Amino acid sequence: MHIAEGVLSLPVLATGAAGAIAGIAIGLKKMDMETVPRAGIVSAALFVASLIHVNLGATSVHLVLNGIGGLLLGFCLFPAYVVALFLQAVLFQFGGIVVLGVNTCTMAFSGVLGGLMGRYILRVGWSPWLAGATAGAVGVTGAALFTAAALAASGEAFFTSARLLLIAHVPIIVIEACVGAFIMMYMARVMPFVVEGMKR
Repeated sequence: MHIAEGVLSLPVLATGAAGAIAGIAIGLKKMDMETVPRAGIVSAALFVASLIHVNLGATSVHLVLNGIGGLLLGFCLFPAYVVALFLQAVLFQFGGIVVLGVNTCTMAFSGVLGGLMGRYILRVGWSPWLAGATAGAVGVTGAALFTAAALAASGEAFFTSARLLLIAHVPIIVIEACVGAFIMMYMARVMPFVVEGMKR
């Protein structure tokens, strides 16, 4: 779901950069020594997940895993995401440096929202699989909506790409919900202390 260089208008780029900087600052402030290894693992997973992607107009479709990242990291997902997206831009030309702020903002903010919803589900005592499925689905849905909005705000020429992006991500939402449910079920069995920590 990377937006390519040279696509977005200057106001959209500036808004995305400002949002990303704010999110990264909050994430770094909340990050402690216990969170650093987890953030590294999540960042690596985000990097690998998008190596297999399908180009779709001005953007691309691939597994995102931002909802699970938000569930594990909260706002610390912002610094984890900017590292993964920066390396993808430099090493594989996915996205780009100029659009790094927008890509970080759309992916990480929606992941944080998905993570917050998943943590709420855990706090009220519902199943971890439901928390993972909700986080995964909300994360991808939010990312698709925010990315489509960024494209649409950059001009009428991208309205078709924005609509196509939303339609193409419907199956990805279902897949991400299933992956999120599986990950949380696995973690509840082998690392229950991590799942308990998400309830706080």
